[in-house]
Amino acid sequence: MSNATFHVYEDSAGQYRWRLVHRNGNIIADSGEGYASKQKAKQGLRSVQDNAADADVVEEKPPEQ
Repeated sequence: MSNATFHVYEDSAGQYRWRLVHRNGNIIADSGEGYASKQKAKQGLRSVQDNAADADVVEEKPPEQ
């Protein structure tokens, strides 16, 4: 069993979004934008699944002032 599940839902503006929810209820990630169709939202989450599994972690420093 996975520790997290992708949820696809329609927001109050009629846009479709996805979020990745840990089994404890915490939201781990979200689409950050609305999609015009449920199909496009699912394509967006599949892109995350396919492209981020082995993504490197880069630590960025704050800009110098």
